[in-house]
Amino acid sequence: MKRRSQPSGVVRAVGYARVSTEEQAESGAGILAQLAVIEGEVERRGWDLIRNVDVDNASGKRMNRPGLAEALASLTDGHADVLVVAKLDRLSRSMLDFCLLLDRARREGWSLVILDLGIDLTTASGEVMAHVAAAFAQFERRLIGQRTRDALAEKRKAGVRLGRPSILTADVVARITAARGAGETLSAIADSLNADGVATAHEGACWYPSTVAAVLRSAKLREAV
Repeated sequence: MKRRSQPSGVVRAVGYARVSTEEQAESGAGILAQLAVIEGEVERRGWDLIRNVDVDNASGKRMNRPGLAEALASLTDGHADVLVVAKLDRLSRSMLDFCLLLDRARREGWSLVILDLGIDLTTASGEVMAHVAAAFAQFERRLIGQRTRDALAEKRKAGVRLGRPSILTADVVARITAARGAGETLSAIADSLNADGVATAHEGACWYPSTVAAVLRSAKLREAV
């Protein structure tokens, strides 16, 4: 990978840090810790840290984050030579997105350094390591997702009701089912329930066609069991 640098030969680095919305709400320590690690490594290597981007508090599953876009723009425009992050999952949790980012770095001639895994795209071995790490991260998340789905399926088999319980009475459900069976539209049923002041399943004040449809689906599922 061809690495750009200033005429003086000093590598220009841009740091990037991210926390999820929940982490940001709990504490700003996550951002500060990431920035401290980035700044320390840049100083150790004798690079020039031209800026730190630490404004993102969003999911790592999405790449269209304002802070990341800002950091990447600096690299694409030639104002920086290397993107430095403290941890891989702060940059991306999607193997596909991460691989696309690696390809972009190669095409545009900038480098990527991920400190927790020792990934350094200024070297060939570092690039191979990046692909391997992303693959394992994606594999682990898929395993977690599968275990969660399996656990929920077992709870359903055991008769455990998931989600918030409905407080609709049998009379309301019967009324909706009968009205639909008589050919009334979802909108007409919703208007009728609203006119009579009937509360929704979670004590909401207003019925909508989608709300009525949800009750009908639930009633149909119960009949099928």
